Amino acid sequence: MSTIAVVPGSFDPVTLGHLDVIERAARIFDRLHVLVVHNPDKSALLPVAQRVSLIEQAIAAAGFGENITVTSWSVGLLVDYCTDVGASVIVKGVRSQVDVAYETPMAIVNRGLAGVETIFMLPDPAHAHVSSSLVRQVASLGGDVTPYVPKVVADFLQKP
Repeated sequence: MSTIAVVPGSFDPVTLGHLDVIERAARIFDRLHVLVVHNPDKSALLPVAQRVSLIEQAIAAAGFGENITVTSWSVGLLVDYCTDVGASVIVKGVRSQVDVAYETPMAIVNRGLAGVETIFMLPDPAHAHVSSSLVRQVASLGGDVTPYVPKVVADFLQKP
């Protein structure tokens, strides 16, 4: 029996920290779904379709991803998507205790709603300080985001 996992996130934009978690999760699970979700608490910089495309391009450029599907989900609960694709695990990258405190109640509810377990994965320490929000702020002020995002994302954000 194959194990299917979902890595959800807004990925607005995808960062090197996200890619690190995605790559390591893809080595652990038989199939991995990277799921771009809409977060109503955040104002998006990039349309969902653009985020999906940038993730696909970044994975391809990094040379991994044969077992990865990148898609989006905008209606219903995350566990509904998990049930639809047969996923038994949600993988969440956590950078700090703040992320753990935020994610823990959702993990408990997801397990209660659908029996889907959540695994917290720590990013490479080189990327633990980077968030999509920080990247958006640096990019909006004309700063260099190349140390924080895949090349395809940096090129996209730095287009005139």
